[in-house]
Amino acid sequence: MSLELLSKLETKIQAALETIELLKMELEEEKQKNSNLSEQNQQLSQDLNSWNEKVTGLVGLLNDEVSE
Repeated sequence: MSLELLSKLETKIQAALETIELLKMELEEEKQKNSNLSEQNQQLSQDLNSWNEKVTGLVGLLNDEVSE
């Protein structure tokens, strides 16, 4: 191979390595976002269950009042 071809190959390899590093950083950011969203989803699910229990209790109280 000529020096020119080796130089072009080195440039392409360097560009590929830089792209890989950028993609790794993006992947880590997306993993963090996913983790945050999973935590938020869990909290919202707990809130929803809590509110459902409260509403069910209030409906039960209303039914008791209507029955009396």
